[in-house]
Amino acid sequence: MCLGIPGEIVEIRADESDLARVDVAGVRRMVNIGLLEGQPLVAGDWVLIHVGFALSKIDEQEARAAMDFLQSIGQAYDDEIRALAESRIG
Repeated sequence: MCLGIPGEIVEIRADESDLARVDVAGVRRMVNIGLLEGQPLVAGDWVLIHVGFALSKIDEQEARAAMDFLQSIGQAYDDEIRALAESRIG
């Protein structure tokens, strides 16, 4: 099962503007933000991530609600966080 997971942008790479370091439940990974081109993104913004790509910008309240739901479904969420921790982009 693949889930869209909210993450908070920690850093946008100056040398590669389509990559950002994002924190998802304490796991920090690079994600591709190229699909959000034209949207202003800064550290502290929240994005919805799926398979290494930020699909949309969301607000913190929506991110918290999504995380609460995802944590409530148990194993699928745990599997997704484990896969994120093992992934490498950029």
